[in-house]
Amino acid sequence: MFDVDRFVADCRSAITEHAPEVAIKELLERALAHPAEVEAALGTPQEGQIATLHHSPELTILKVIWTPGLTVYPHDHRMWAIIGLYGGREDNTFYRRAPAGLTAAGDRRLGRGDVALLGRAVIHSVTNPLREFTGAIHIYGGDFFHTPRSDWDPETLQERPYDVERAKRLFTEANERWRAECAGIGAPAAR
Repeated sequence: MFDVDRFVADCRSAITEHAPEVAIKELLERALAHPAEVEAALGTPQEGQIATLHHSPELTILKVIWTPGLTVYPHDHRMWAIIGLYGGREDNTFYRRAPAGLTAAGDRRLGRGDVALLGRAVIHSVTNPLREFTGAIHIYGGDFFHTPRSDWDPETLQERPYDVERAKRLFTEANERWRAECAGIGAPAAR
């Protein structure tokens, strides 16, 4: 059975290894070999959110729930990141810097049980294309909340300072749209 406290302790221990991102990726892969156990421990996704499981200067572990249809504009992390899904799907579009902002440089679809390691310089946007919530664990090799970084306007692709409040609003608005859509069609919200 997946134990959140044990998982966090194992990640904290692995951060001291020579290649912590590789060691932590292996920990997450082992955990997500049983995605139903992870979901049982973290709860069935019912609302888009970012919840902190651990936060320190060296390591941040988040539970991220993507609302159906939510797209997060291009952004960087300026630290390695490991993303693993215990439910749903996450479509990533990767970008390179260009004179006019950004240019698309590839994509990757993650599904239930998948884990991806993103390097320090990666710029990506994320979409949940499904009509169900996506549950994920995101692990960052640093202080996710206080490291200066960038995001890009989704229409102009012009770089701007990352704004935590703007990101929170994006999740709030997606949840409101989803609830209104479900109320309008008279169907219960998908899990």
